[in-house]
Amino acid sequence: MPAAEHGGLHGADADALYDRAGFGAAVPRGPRPALVVVDLTRGFTEPGFPSGSDLTAEVEATNRLVAAARASGTPVVWTVISYTPAEADGEAIAWLRKAPGMRALRDGSDAVALDPRLDRRDDDHLVVKKGASAFHGSVLATLLGGLATTTAVVCGATTSGCVRATAVDAVQSGFDTLVVADACGDRAKGPHDAALFDVAAKYGDVIDLDDALAYLSGSSR
Repeated sequence: MPAAEHGGLHGADADALYDRAGFGAAVPRGPRPALVVVDLTRGFTEPGFPSGSDLTAEVEATNRLVAAARASGTPVVWTVISYTPAEADGEAIAWLRKAPGMRALRDGSDAVALDPRLDRRDDDHLVVKKGASAFHGSVLATLLGGLATTTAVVCGATTSGCVRATAVDAVQSGFDTLVVADACGDRAKGPHDAALFDVAAKYGDVIDLDDALAYLSGSSR
């Protein structure tokens, strides 16, 4: 697992504590993965938006994952957060009361458009969601089931928010889960590192880009 701290413990001490608790086992890598790209929209990948930061490196890493997936016939699923005017302006969605900045993610706005540097194609799947997890209130679990997916390979933004929530719900939906650290971005390093540690301990394997490329291309299956 990535090194982290827990309470007054740091690094190896924290790792030992988690190992003693029985966390961090490796997950199986099934023969039929799907790549789930979480919320790499302009509102998150460009620093000019209030909710955004410069995720150029993560966008480039994601394109490499997408290319490997396409070469092996692995499905690619993109997710975006987008709200109707009624949803953005109303009080029905509890998350928007906690994170009112997300109200700017409105249908048809530049903020909810996928980053134009991404290689998204018309025959890719697109899931529009209203909360942090790509599974909550969406068709994603049904879609992955219909694709006979065994393993969800997750990347995107933000690591501590929608990526982590998606990874948690992926494993709870029955999919072995891999999170590609190099293709996940956040507004700050602390939340990014903490989220990856938490995922690696309890929900999925956190892997690097080269490992993910080998798996998606089929060379390590």
